[in-house]
Amino acid sequence: MTRERLISLDVFRGLTILLMTIVNNPGDWGNVYPPLLHAEWHGCTLTDLVFPFFVFIMGVAVPLAMPDKIYDETTFNKILVRSLRMLCLGIFFNFFGKIQLFGLEGIPLLIGRLAITIAVGYALMGNFSSKVKNILAFSILITYLFLAYSGIEAYHDVRLPGVLQRIAIVYFVVSLLYLKTSQKTQIVTGVFLLLGYWALMTLIPVPGIGEANLEKGTNLAAWLDSVLLKGHMYRGTVTWDPEGILSTLPSIVNGIIGLLIGQILMREISKTQKATKMAIAGIALIIAGLLWNIVFPINKSIWTSSYVLYTTGLAATFLSILYYVIDIADYKKGFKPFLIWGVNPMIVFFTSQIIPQALVMIEFQNPHNPEEKINLLSYLYGFGIAPFFSNPMTASLAGALVYVCIWTFILWIFYKNKLIFKV
Repeated sequence: MTRERLISLDVFRGLTILLMTIVNNPGDWGNVYPPLLHAEWHGCTLTDLVFPFFVFIMGVAVPLAMPDKIYDETTFNKILVRSLRMLCLGIFFNFFGKIQLFGLEGIPLLIGRLAITIAVGYALMGNFSSKVKNILAFSILITYLFLAYSGIEAYHDVRLPGVLQRIAIVYFVVSLLYLKTSQKTQIVTGVFLLLGYWALMTLIPVPGIGEANLEKGTNLAAWLDSVLLKGHMYRGTVTWDPEGILSTLPSIVNGIIGLLIGQILMREISKTQKATKMAIAGIALIIAGLLWNIVFPINKSIWTSSYVLYTTGLAATFLSILYYVIDIADYKKGFKPFLIWGVNPMIVFFTSQIIPQALVMIEFQNPHNPEEKINLLSYLYGFGIAPFFSNPMTASLAGALVYVCIWTFILWIFYKNKLIFKV
């Protein structure tokens, strides 16, 4: 049994990935409007909503994709291979800029990297039999791990965690919870993870540091990352990772809450009742998150329990509004661009982060200073966009919006031709 796509959820997903594209691709990282940057530490900006919204949306989609709730070997294999494919796609982002081929440099090296990107993308998003998908995903994962720990200089510090990696783990856990447990068990699991994480982060002393704390680089999650992921963490933090091991536990609850909302949408009640229940749940979660924030601050980098409640509350509330407008009031005018983004998120996720890295590799003489080189990305922004704006932050935002427009055109072509790329 399958159901028609929930348009409001597709639109929500589209809005989220569009916002992700904007915040990840400013024209100038030195000039960005504050809401389009992550909070420095405690707190939550518009940008800090993108990742938890993705996890929530994924959780909502699980029961909609498996309405019959049948658990067997075939279903388990599908969940496993999808998780592995997402995991491998995420890790590839970190490998792309480190790939070395027979001493090649410049454009030849770029061509080689792009050829490998196409091969990996096809292997992980191509339509093969379940057996072939498993073999390809496991083979690619083993290759990653071998390169990361082989001692080869180019890959000795390649990052292993990341956004898609965390989504893959959450998807695997949430899907099995949905198929194997009751809603009561799912709620208990979520409560246990949130309270357990709070206790670990605020009560357990940090080895080599001292008392439990929630500061950068000295908290328990950071310590665990430094032990288990040494040398393979985010280059912006080095000694810990914002998508690290311990902080993945509470992120599972974003998926669980999404799962519970998805099951509300599956119930045999009126659409108005569904929207009302989602809104009430959303508001209650926001309040709970803000109250918990008093003793366990909202913080994306360590994914605090209050951050989970606050962001899922916002997500549930926003989805209830979209659901009412689109699926109840049947008002769809103006939402088509977001729908186009929402039905094809994986191709954007995968390639939108590769393209900027590729453009940076293309270098030539700077027209304004022949003694210097400039890469293609900087050239396109510096000479094609920035000169038209007096405010550097507006220019930077315009650069991101131009990139969004290009992607909207590409996704429109895919949508028209019914091309949907899935893992």
